[in-house]
Amino acid sequence: MRKLDVAVIGVGFWGFNHARVFEELPNAELVAVCDLDSERAKSVAEKFGVKAYTDSRKMLKQEAVEAVSLCTWSTALPLEAKRALKAGKHVFVEKPMANTAKEAEKIVNLARERELQLTVGFIERFNPGVQRIKEMIIKGEIGDVVSATARRVGLGPRRWPEQKMDVGVVKDTAIHDIDIMRHLLGQDPMAVYAKTGSLRHRALEDYAQIMLTFRDGKTAFIEANWLTPYKVRNLLVTGSEATVYLQYLTQEITIETTGQSLTPRHKWEEPLKLELQNFAECVLNNKENLVTGVDGLKALQIAEAALKSAAKCKTIKLE
Repeated sequence: MRKLDVAVIGVGFWGFNHARVFEELPNAELVAVCDLDSERAKSVAEKFGVKAYTDSRKMLKQEAVEAVSLCTWSTALPLEAKRALKAGKHVFVEKPMANTAKEAEKIVNLARERELQLTVGFIERFNPGVQRIKEMIIKGEIGDVVSATARRVGLGPRRWPEQKMDVGVVKDTAIHDIDIMRHLLGQDPMAVYAKTGSLRHRALEDYAQIMLTFRDGKTAFIEANWLTPYKVRNLLVTGSEATVYLQYLTQEITIETTGQSLTPRHKWEEPLKLELQNFAECVLNNKENLVTGVDGLKALQIAEAALKSAAKCKTIKLE
């Protein structure tokens, strides 16, 4: 079996997990890691028996990798993505893929011009629970979808207080659910209305409530914050024939109809492993990924519309 030679750029908490998973995958080969922190890069490299770098430019020149996984700060993601694409590498970039939609669009266009794979880290699409709900919707098992509600709350990201945050809760956290709503409903929202605020972080919002409206009267509600003292990740999809409740962390689904309540048992699977395995398969077989660069761009555009709505206290129509 041919393996995808890959390097990870940015090996903090989440980047370390990327390196771990690539090392475990049968269809990938971790070749190198890169981090501005030389001690961190060396430590992770030693753990997995690969080369360590502190300069991605040097790594891209010296290592014959086919793809890179980018797990840096949001402010650095566009630069690293452009470097990798210009070097002829396929790119997996963590969300939000860039600080702004304008920057994201440049990355998408560059990948298209170079005919390279570009995918964005929307890990929840690979949550088996989400995949089962999507299948139920396609098969019409819950009837016509009326609305979906997501709650993604908890204390601030683990990278606090290591550095100053580069994006607020909308682009860092709620963006996952923005993408999931597009994915499950199979369409882009027509308008967005949002409220945001900051209680613990002056420069950036740390809580948000977002409402998306779709064609045919469908709606989506998203609550996200860095304030709740415990972690909650759940999703409720309401259809004309049934409602489905998902706990993202346990992947447990509850299906409720007028006559019964069911909680089918399924084996838990690691979404990150499914996500990176899919990335490797798509690159090796020249297939389009479940999540494209355009998906990352559209999610950022909606996130920015939500922030604009909150700032102007009005509904923002989307093209």
